[in-house]
Amino acid sequence: MQLTSFTDYTLRVLMYLALQTKGLATIKGIADAYNISESHLMKVVHHLAKSGVVESIRGKGGGIRLALPPAEIRIGRVVRAAESDAAIVECFSDSNRCCITRCCKLPSILEEAFDALYDSLDQYTLADLVEHPRPLTRILQVG
Repeated sequence: MQLTSFTDYTLRVLMYLALQTKGLATIKGIADAYNISESHLMKVVHHLAKSGVVESIRGKGGGIRLALPPAEIRIGRVVRAAESDAAIVECFSDSNRCCITRCCKLPSILEEAFDALYDSLDQYTLADLVEHPRPLTRILQVG
Protein backbone atom coordinates (compact mmCIF):
# COMPACT_ATOMS: atom_id res chain seq x y z
CA MET A 1 0.00 0.00 0.00
CA GLN A 2 1.22 3.46 -0.82
CA LEU A 3 -0.08 6.36 1.22
CA THR A 4 -1.33 9.38 -0.69
CA SER A 5 0.59 12.64 -0.69
CA PHE A 6 -2.37 14.08 1.25
CA THR A 7 -1.63 11.66 4.09
CA ASP A 8 2.10 12.35 3.88
CA TYR A 9 1.47 16.10 4.14
CA THR A 10 -1.01 15.53 6.96
CA LEU A 11 1.61 13.73 9.03
CA ARG A 12 4.23 16.36 8.23
CA VAL A 13 1.92 19.19 9.33
CA LEU A 14 1.19 17.40 12.60
CA MET A 15 4.87 16.78 13.28
CA TYR A 16 5.66 20.44 12.62
CA LEU A 17 2.88 21.56 14.96
CA ALA A 18 4.06 19.15 17.66
CA LEU A 19 7.50 20.74 17.45
CA GLN A 20 6.10 24.30 17.44
CA THR A 21 6.25 25.03 21.15
CA LYS A 22 6.08 28.83 20.94
CA GLY A 23 3.02 30.54 19.56
CA LEU A 24 1.11 29.63 16.46
CA ALA A 25 2.38 28.15 13.22
CA THR A 26 1.41 29.41 9.78
CA ILE A 27 0.71 27.49 6.62
CA LYS A 28 3.39 29.56 4.91
CA GLY A 29 5.93 28.61 7.59
CA ILE A 30 5.12 24.92 7.22
CA ALA A 31 5.15 25.13 3.42
CA ASP A 32 8.56 26.82 3.50
CA ALA A 33 9.98 24.30 5.98
CA TYR A 34 8.99 21.32 3.83
CA ASN A 35 9.13 23.03 0.43
CA ILE A 36 5.49 22.11 -0.21
CA SER A 37 2.77 24.09 -1.97
CA GLU A 38 0.73 26.33 0.34
CA SER A 39 -2.45 25.48 -1.54
CA HIS A 40 -1.96 21.76 -0.86
CA LEU A 41 -1.34 22.48 2.81
CA MET A 42 -4.47 24.64 3.05
CA LYS A 43 -6.54 21.58 2.10
CA VAL A 44 -4.68 19.43 4.62
CA VAL A 45 -5.09 21.96 7.43
CA HIS A 46 -8.79 22.40 6.61
CA HIS A 47 -9.23 18.62 6.87
CA LEU A 48 -7.32 18.50 10.18
CA ALA A 49 -9.34 21.38 11.62
CA LYS A 50 -12.60 19.73 10.53
CA SER A 51 -11.54 16.51 12.24
CA GLY A 52 -10.71 18.35 15.48
CA VAL A 53 -6.99 17.58 15.50
CA VAL A 54 -5.86 21.12 14.63
CA GLU A 55 -7.22 24.44 15.82
CA SER A 56 -7.24 27.34 13.37
CA ILE A 57 -7.17 30.89 14.74
CA ARG A 58 -8.21 33.54 12.23
CA GLY A 59 -7.32 37.19 12.01
CA LYS A 60 -4.23 39.24 12.59
CA GLY A 61 -1.66 37.18 14.45
CA GLY A 62 -3.65 34.04 13.67
CA GLY A 63 -2.34 30.65 12.74
CA ILE A 64 -2.72 27.00 13.61
CA ARG A 65 -1.85 24.72 16.50
CA LEU A 66 -2.66 21.26 17.74
CA ALA A 67 -6.07 20.96 19.37
CA LEU A 68 -4.91 17.94 21.38
CA PRO A 69 -1.65 16.99 23.09
CA PRO A 70 0.63 14.97 20.77
CA ALA A 71 0.32 11.93 23.05
CA GLU A 72 -3.45 11.85 22.36
CA ILE A 73 -3.19 11.88 18.56
CA ARG A 74 -3.10 8.31 17.25
CA ILE A 75 -1.31 7.85 13.94
CA GLY A 76 -3.73 5.16 12.77
CA ARG A 77 -6.69 7.46 13.31
CA VAL A 78 -4.98 10.25 11.37
CA VAL A 79 -4.01 7.99 8.46
CA ARG A 80 -7.43 6.34 8.38
CA ALA A 81 -9.14 9.75 8.16
CA ALA A 82 -6.73 11.09 5.54
CA GLU A 83 -7.04 7.97 3.38
CA SER A 84 -10.82 7.67 3.69
CA ASP A 85 -11.43 8.94 0.15
CA ALA A 86 -8.65 6.93 -1.48
CA ALA A 87 -9.89 3.82 -3.29
CA ILE A 88 -6.90 1.49 -3.43
CA VAL A 89 -8.62 -0.78 -5.94
CA GLU A 90 -11.73 -0.26 -8.01
CA CYS A 91 -13.95 -2.45 -5.84
CA PHE A 92 -13.58 0.11 -3.01
CA SER A 93 -14.66 2.96 -5.26
CA ASP A 94 -18.18 4.37 -5.47
CA SER A 95 -17.88 4.09 -9.25
CA ASN A 96 -17.00 0.38 -9.12
CA ARG A 97 -17.86 -1.37 -12.38
CA CYS A 98 -16.01 -4.62 -11.81
CA CYS A 99 -18.27 -7.47 -12.84
CA ILE A 100 -16.95 -9.95 -10.24
CA THR A 101 -17.22 -7.75 -7.14
CA ARG A 102 -20.22 -9.64 -5.71
CA CYS A 103 -18.36 -12.94 -5.63
CA CYS A 104 -14.74 -11.78 -5.29
CA LYS A 105 -12.80 -12.36 -2.05
CA LEU A 106 -10.27 -9.58 -2.71
CA PRO A 107 -12.23 -6.76 -1.02
CA SER A 108 -12.59 -8.65 2.27
CA ILE A 109 -8.92 -9.69 2.23
CA LEU A 110 -7.76 -6.14 1.54
CA GLU A 111 -10.08 -4.74 4.19
CA GLU A 112 -8.57 -7.15 6.71
CA ALA A 113 -5.06 -6.08 5.67
CA PHE A 114 -5.91 -2.38 5.98
CA ASP A 115 -7.46 -2.95 9.40
CA ALA A 116 -4.22 -4.64 10.50
CA LEU A 117 -2.18 -1.70 9.18
CA TYR A 118 -4.36 0.85 10.99
CA ASP A 119 -4.32 -1.22 14.18
CA SER A 120 -0.52 -1.28 14.02
CA LEU A 121 -0.34 2.47 13.39
CA ASP A 122 -2.76 3.07 16.30
CA GLN A 123 -0.05 1.78 18.65
CA TYR A 124 1.83 5.03 17.95
CA THR A 125 1.04 8.64 18.67
CA LEU A 126 2.26 11.93 17.32
CA ALA A 127 4.46 12.15 20.42
CA ASP A 128 6.25 9.00 19.24
CA LEU A 129 6.99 10.62 15.87
CA VAL A 130 8.71 13.59 17.51
CA GLU A 131 10.27 11.69 20.40
CA HIS A 132 13.73 13.02 19.49
CA PRO A 133 12.93 16.62 18.51
CA ARG A 134 16.40 18.20 18.32
CA PRO A 135 17.36 17.07 14.78
CA LEU A 136 13.82 17.74 13.50
CA THR A 137 13.65 21.24 14.95
CA ARG A 138 17.05 22.02 13.50
CA ILE A 139 16.12 20.82 10.00
CA LEU A 140 12.68 22.44 10.00
CA GLN A 141 13.84 25.55 11.87
CA VAL A 142 10.88 25.35 14.22
CA GLY A 143 10.68 25.65 17.96
